[in-house]
Amino acid sequence: MTKRRIRAVTFDLWDCLFMDETDEPKRAAAGVPPKSVARRDLVFEYLNRHEPISRDAVDLAYAITDAAYNKVWHDQFVTWTVRERYEVILKGLGRELPEEELADLVATHEHMELDFRPDPAPGALEALQALKGVYPLIIVSDTINSPGRALRELLDGAGMLACFDGCVFSDEIGRSKPAPEVHQAAADIAGCDIKDLIHIGDRPHNDIGGPHAVGARGVLLTVVKQRPLEGHIPDAICDDYAKLPAILKELDA
Repeated sequence: MTKRRIRAVTFDLWDCLFMDETDEPKRAAAGVPPKSVARRDLVFEYLNRHEPISRDAVDLAYAITDAAYNKVWHDQFVTWTVRERYEVILKGLGRELPEEELADLVATHEHMELDFRPDPAPGALEALQALKGVYPLIIVSDTINSPGRALRELLDGAGMLACFDGCVFSDEIGRSKPAPEVHQAAADIAGCDIKDLIHIGDRPHNDIGGPHAVGARGVLLTVVKQRPLEGHIPDAICDDYAKLPAILKELDA
């Protein structure tokens, strides 16, 4: 098989550039509940300001909405925004909030990752700095609980944002991995053919299967987590960020 030139490198964010859930020990040390509990606490608190509601009802509505969210994410390649999720929760409870309070609830949820920030993956910043200028670098990430604007702030705080030439966040384009549109958006930023992208990520279904479906390539990153391949065959596997520049050079024609 003839090797193709790499015209741009795209990166997943969670468990790729940042280690998801590494903020939880920091929250615990500060006496703050886990995010999964804190989010439900918020709904309960805001609704109780107007009319009493049981915590069990809030927990049930939240759980049902999470299940629906995951179904849409997995099957339709769409990630609901935080506001859309809260609107579903409120509708399920038969309740409403004044617009100002709903906006405040959404903003508090969206910035929760910034209150206690997750740790960068070991060697990620150094690898990005080594690759900057060699290839256009672009973030391609689903936004689960934090929108693109919050993730940019997270990247900036870790010194990573300046390494990137652009970002493709699912809440901003209305589609999520492995939908072809996310990779096309990255190719548009780089000004290259979609087949000349190479994507770095930790989830074989999204980060290998997605690029392969559009003729691009995928490197499976196992620095943070090792996941079952689920039948996907990565073009390379990277278990140490220090090896990534050499891996990309080998894959480049």
